[in-house]
Amino acid sequence: MEDKNTFITKEGLEKLKKELDYLKTEKRKEVAERIREAKELGDLSENAEYTEAKEEQAFFEGKIIELEYVIKNSQIIKSDKKSDIVRVGSKIKLESGNEQFEYIIVGSNESDPSSGKISNESPLGKAFLNKKIGDEVSVEVPQGVKKFKIVEIN
Repeated sequence: MEDKNTFITKEGLEKLKKELDYLKTEKRKEVAERIREAKELGDLSENAEYTEAKEEQAFFEGKIIELEYVIKNSQIIKSDKKSDIVRVGSKIKLESGNEQFEYIIVGSNESDPSSGKISNESPLGKAFLNKKIGDEVSVEVPQGVKKFKIVEIN
């Protein structure tokens, strides 16, 4: 894996650490127990429970490696600085026609468009980075090109 810093909020990092802890402690034990129980059923070559448990173990071990990598390469977003430009961690208010929108620009691991968190790596997030209040931004969306005006940056 290429080392690449991931932008993340302090809260987002804590959430990832809790998930990692859960996977390393509880989930590992749970899967190990399923493997042990499946082994007791006999012949492993035709044991679907054993195969399924081993696949689940591989999935969760991969997830653990991924989380460890992300946590190691995370750069916490400093939200205490007031900025005149949109950057990762900025909360922005936008206008498009008669509609208003609010988004927070976050790292890709925290993005959740349904709750207003858009990734700095998404087309929408990239379009707003380094823009100022009053700037108009055109973004390609599934319905065509949509124009937004930045009205506030926090």
